[in-house]
Amino acid sequence: MLHSLTLATSVWLCKHMEPLVVIDKVNKHYGELHVLKDITTTVNKGEVVVVIGPSGSGKSTLCRAINRLETIDSGTITIDGRVLPEEGAGLAKLRADVGMVFQSFNLFAHKTVLENVTLGPRRVRGISKADADKHAKELLDRVGVANQANKLPSQLSGGQQQRVAIARSLAMDPKLILLDEPTSALDPEMINEVLDVMIGLAKDGMTMVAVTHEMGFARKAADRVLFMAEGEIVEEATPETFFTAPKSPRAKDFLSKILTH
Repeated sequence: MLHSLTLATSVWLCKHMEPLVVIDKVNKHYGELHVLKDITTTVNKGEVVVVIGPSGSGKSTLCRAINRLETIDSGTITIDGRVLPEEGAGLAKLRADVGMVFQSFNLFAHKTVLENVTLGPRRVRGISKADADKHAKELLDRVGVANQANKLPSQLSGGQQQRVAIARSLAMDPKLILLDEPTSALDPEMINEVLDVMIGLAKDGMTMVAVTHEMGFARKAADRVLFMAEGEIVEEATPETFFTAPKSPRAKDFLSKILTH
């Protein structure tokens, strides 16, 4: 497996030695297709890791495997020192600590924005309606949609819906947020409003793993870039190093195609 860890990344990791997510030799197949090949990496507390690469490289599968929305065939994933359970109450409890933002929003269509954000804290965390509503309104204000609290998702733009989805994840006070191509379903004019929220979360120290095609976000907000191709982590570096001096031929080819358009 090609796997390059730059000196700059090594120095950065030495300063942040509190691992939150540890992925060790993870493999995943879809039938004959080997989509994750001996994936090994660590996400440290407070770190923003952006996963990029061509379509079909395994990026989204890796992101979804971290909270077991995708099962794995071998290897281990630990979150905050605990091995990810395969099923049951233990998995549900762990998932409560891991926020997930999908490209398709996944809001409950029949519930208001406020109800979407308060549902998890009330049912899973056992928080009172008054406290959940108060916290939800603060979060909706934080992501810029406080004035939409009583509307249904269908009454919102795609960018507004995605910001609500981010607020819903934050409402659970997660240790980690996973973002699986959160802007890919949005019209171009809506992308920046979601990226601005993500950049704000990064500045606030939220631990994030983001699969995205938005290279500007990777440059601005990431502590580390993972470049994947054909199911492998081909390169791993700080954004500055990756975008200015990629090591592998596959990364150079990928960047030459996307940065010239």
